[in-house]
Amino acid sequence: MSGTSADALAASSHRPMGFPEFVIVIASIMTLNPLAMDMMLPALPNIASAFYITSANRPQMVLSIFLAGFGVGQFVIGPLSDRFGRRPVLLGGMSVYCAASLLAIAAPSFETLLLARALQGLSTSATRVIATSIVRDCYAGRRMASVMSLAMMIFIAVPVVAPAFGQAVLLMMQWRGIFIVLMLYGVVALIWSALRMPETLAPANRRSLAVRDILDAFRQTVTNRQTLGYALTAGGVLGSLFAYIFIAQQVFTGVYQLGHYFPLAFAGVAVGTAIAGFVNSRLVGRLGMRVISHAALIGYVVIAAIMLAAAKLEMLPLPLFMVLSVALMFAFGLMISNFTALAMEPQGHIAGTAASLYGSITTLLGIGIGASIGQDFDGTLVPFATGFLLCTLAALGVVLVVEKGRLFRPYGIKL
Repeated sequence: MSGTSADALAASSHRPMGFPEFVIVIASIMTLNPLAMDMMLPALPNIASAFYITSANRPQMVLSIFLAGFGVGQFVIGPLSDRFGRRPVLLGGMSVYCAASLLAIAAPSFETLLLARALQGLSTSATRVIATSIVRDCYAGRRMASVMSLAMMIFIAVPVVAPAFGQAVLLMMQWRGIFIVLMLYGVVALIWSALRMPETLAPANRRSLAVRDILDAFRQTVTNRQTLGYALTAGGVLGSLFAYIFIAQQVFTGVYQLGHYFPLAFAGVAVGTAIAGFVNSRLVGRLGMRVISHAALIGYVVIAAIMLAAAKLEMLPLPLFMVLSVALMFAFGLMISNFTALAMEPQGHIAGTAASLYGSITTLLGIGIGASIGQDFDGTLVPFATGFLLCTLAALGVVLVVEKGRLFRPYGIKL
């Protein structure tokens, strides 16, 4: 899509930004979350050593506590942004992110570091929820899915480079240097958003913070079959992804003995999701969200079944694991932005609150599943592959219930 044609289709509500800059800014604020997540992967052994942690699975808490903060924070971010607007809540959250990064840099204990990580997670809930809300303020339907796919293509490219970037930082300084980099990125994103991102929520669409009104918005969200169903589905597939991320460092360095080459392997796997974001942005307008995401979900089930069979038969060498992992990430990339768009489609009148609750449901469900699978890691891939298959089968079952047994049949609002 050229810049001219893109700008011609751009919503006026995000002026003065044209379409390309809008997508880049949305992606940049969304990226605060995965950057803070994935840059930490190569640093987990260093953090364990610095704080004399002997339990092999305990360093995973640096990741899981961050995601827990992210999930909990989303409960309040949506209602706040629906009342006060997107811009002040976004800038406030990004300011807290920078302060939490400073706390992590100075953390004297593992517990203080976990507190800083929880605050980072809480603050990035603002960037993620409000980014989704802003896109919903400006676009709807397949156009929204296309915008989200383009943003997700940039957003999910982060895992390709983040672990390698984190490893590069570790070669130059201690693990605390990673938080210096995260803080500097947060400052740049904060300034850019403050200078260029307008308020996209019209005053007439602002909602009260009265408890009754908030509960009513939550009720509208969770009682909508499509919204709740796709939130649960997204939570299931996120659970398998989080489990993969939690154990990635242990798998690549322990099971496959890659050592410092772990970031390169992880980057190779993450490429699958970035490619999926581009493919989805080009096809979703023609094929529709259901066709693409349902096909990808079925592919996800097949990948999980193959991985479990290979793991149980002890026939899962690194090349096969890499191929299956890339396929896993590709299928995930085709699902997640479409599931988000499908869940948000009926909620334009309460986009902030709906995005907030959707994010909390998917994230907390994903963390619970992912952490459970991650803590079961026993030096083999059998626990992960088993959990992966169960997650995907459950997600497929939910979609079948939501769509009343139908798959691949697009329907909905005509734009």
